[in-house]
Amino acid sequence: MNSAVLVPGRDAKHWSGRGADEPIRFGFLLVPGFTLVGFGAAVDPLRLANMVARKALYQCVTLTLDGAPVRSSAGVCVTPDCAAADAMELDAVFVIGPNPLPSSGSEPIVRWLRALAAKGVALGGVDTGSYFLACAGLLDGYRSTIHWEDMDALLDRFPRLVVSTKLYEVDRNRASCSGGIAPVEMMIHLIGLGGGGHKIASAVAELMIYERRGPEERQRTALRDVAASSHPKLVEAIKLMECNIEEPLTMEEIASHMQFSARQLERLFRETLSCTPRQYYLQLRLERARQLLTRTNRPISDIVMACGFVSFAHFSHRYHAGFGISPSADRRRHAAGGERPGEERAATKALPAGAPDDTVGADPLHPARA
Repeated sequence: MNSAVLVPGRDAKHWSGRGADEPIRFGFLLVPGFTLVGFGAAVDPLRLANMVARKALYQCVTLTLDGAPVRSSAGVCVTPDCAAADAMELDAVFVIGPNPLPSSGSEPIVRWLRALAAKGVALGGVDTGSYFLACAGLLDGYRSTIHWEDMDALLDRFPRLVVSTKLYEVDRNRASCSGGIAPVEMMIHLIGLGGGGHKIASAVAELMIYERRGPEERQRTALRDVAASSHPKLVEAIKLMECNIEEPLTMEEIASHMQFSARQLERLFRETLSCTPRQYYLQLRLERARQLLTRTNRPISDIVMACGFVSFAHFSHRYHAGFGISPSADRRRHAAGGERPGEERAATKALPAGAPDDTVGADPLHPARA
């Protein structure tokens, strides 16, 4: 996955509307199960831009395929302005994606998006919205992004896409962003490109009490980034672990890279994270395995290998110990409509302070691995 540098001049013409003091008309297609926070984070910056400018720079039109009310993933029901086919003269359309990704029923959305693209309408995706653009073949040759939990599923189905881990991507007449409040960042950027200009965009950010991060920022804030200022060696160790999931390093190898002894590495983790390095490494691998298990259709045997486990039996044992459920049962539960793993993390087993390594870390078939 890679990404090129943004070119504001090239992008601006696609997000500036028709000119002649006409409002820029943004349509928002609400897919059943859409994320409410993503929708609000996309719409409200445009409202504030109008307020700051003291005129209608933007007009927002909410859409559903059939014009009927639609329920969000939070259970809130929203009545749209009109059906998608009845919307007139839209300058851009954003698909507000659902959680989780749909297994079927995307064909009508795909056909509508292709028709819009043929008319030259700029298109965007919020949270998982870029998945529908990809299904329509409208991200081929464009940079894009999606919520980090769905990135593997997107790339499994569309391996040729250029997908980044950034908060948002704007590439000519395509825009996409991850979930949460990332749409705020993308919309402020688009306001700067469009009728508002950078002055209005900065004022909107200030009103939202929002510190702009920019497109180069990654979606996830790793523990190693949080700890960077006070524990640089901890950062180094965690980075080594994150970069070696499929073929885990031994504790001795990690310590050697850091110019530490194995005992110093052990003490560093116990004092800062209240767990051993083996335990922490295993937890990283299990979280990665759970992401692949519940968000992609990859065979479990492939996931076992991708996360550095030496056998299915060992993986299944560690998975059950970590999450209280077998890998197969966890996949079935999520396929039946279970929650996104991120919503369950508070309920997963924490690494107990002072727990022996063989509780969650030592590999009986490969003792050097966590």
